Amino acid sequence: MQNTDTTKYIIHSKINADGVIERPDIVGAIFGQTEGLLGSDLDLRDLQKTGRIGRIEVLVNTKGGKAKGNILIPSSLDKVETSILAASLETIDRVGPCSAKIEITNIEDVRATKRQQIVDRAKYILTDMFDINLPEAQEIADEVRQSVRIEEMQYYGKNKIPCGPNMLESDAIVVVEGRADVLNLLRYGIKNTVCVGGTNVPPEVAELTKTRTVTAFTDGDRGGELIIKELLQIADIDYIARAPDGKTVEDLVQREIVRALRQKIPVEQALEKYSIHQSDSPKTTRVSRLSKRKEPRRSTETKRPDVEKAERVEKVPAKKHERKVAEPSKQRRGEPARKVTSKPKVAISTKESMEGRRFKPHADELVGTLGARLLGSDDDIVVETAVRDLVHTLKECDDSVESVVFDGVITQRILDIAVDKGINNLIGVKIGNIAKSPSKVKVFTAQGL
Repeated sequence: MQNTDTTKYIIHSKINADGVIERPDIVGAIFGQTEGLLGSDLDLRDLQKTGRIGRIEVLVNTKGGKAKGNILIPSSLDKVETSILAASLETIDRVGPCSAKIEITNIEDVRATKRQQIVDRAKYILTDMFDINLPEAQEIADEVRQSVRIEEMQYYGKNKIPCGPNMLESDAIVVVEGRADVLNLLRYGIKNTVCVGGTNVPPEVAELTKTRTVTAFTDGDRGGELIIKELLQIADIDYIARAPDGKTVEDLVQREIVRALRQKIPVEQALEKYSIHQSDSPKTTRVSRLSKRKEPRRSTETKRPDVEKAERVEKVPAKKHERKVAEPSKQRRGEPARKVTSKPKVAISTKESMEGRRFKPHADELVGTLGARLLGSDDDIVVETAVRDLVHTLKECDDSVESVVFDGVITQRILDIAVDKGINNLIGVKIGNIAKSPSKVKVFTAQGL
């Protein structure tokens, strides 16, 4: 339609005629009725010969004995001359034998259109053809560090189970679900990990748990709960840690991993939470585990303080929890008491008594909540907390606390803290292996109230 090298503007106009006309009639009327109107400098024929006016395009339709159409005239003149030329078109009042009217509708700036095309294309080039996401120095360091972590991952057993480099030497290990979980923990410096690869726990991992202090760290979904139930039945684990609800271990950041490992719960409380009977748990005794740990392995690598704090396992309480799982059922059938532990100096009450009955409302309300209540002299609630935080809360409590009711296992550690704090009554779901029972503290179970 026009010479793209010289065209600056395009004159858009429309024509209405009272009769039937065609394109040659319109073009002839434009040249004929504007000839000599604007002088020799703006004569359309001369302008077209010199290339300052391009080829005139006409689109016309006839309907009902009348014609309508559009006229396009490309121009390389300046703004003033183009405006004068456009205005001259509106002086045409006849086309052939018909009355007609031409009206200017728009003057398009071709250069503005080109500029917009340039802008749009530049945006595409900038976003899609340039790699603007260049990594910063910290991102480069993290990428290099992560590649080193991946190289550090090792494999254990004949089934090539992914694990951390310190898993074989460490006395405490973290059991996770899959390879991606091992890589994520390696990224943050936790190297004593091993995965189970789903709900089908490899026998090598189950055997490994018999000689280590084990923390099971699973996703916060239904699959993670199923893996915990299986581990509680076929492996020998000490603590349970869970990712936040709806999240997976492989997606956690460092602060979430550290928080989850700090909030791990003892396996005794997990047995109650996941409705696993003691008869279903592993037959290996905790005593045999301790005998295999006479010379604990120590890692040669220095870990970061925050990670070491998250991985640290409180071994003293774990030892005091040690017991044979099958033996409590023997005692319930009236068989002789175990010889591996001495009888408490003062009998621990698990029977119904008038004194313990007053705690029954609190115990009933706490069932299944994994919560704890610290009560005052009138059995009013002084503090409410989670069972996992009970030890810390007891250490910080004042002299106003006289009784503790909680949805968990009464352990030797909790009993010792209760004696130090002058607490008179302890009420839990059941009683663990108590080697020493002071007479100052009365112990009850929720079932015996």
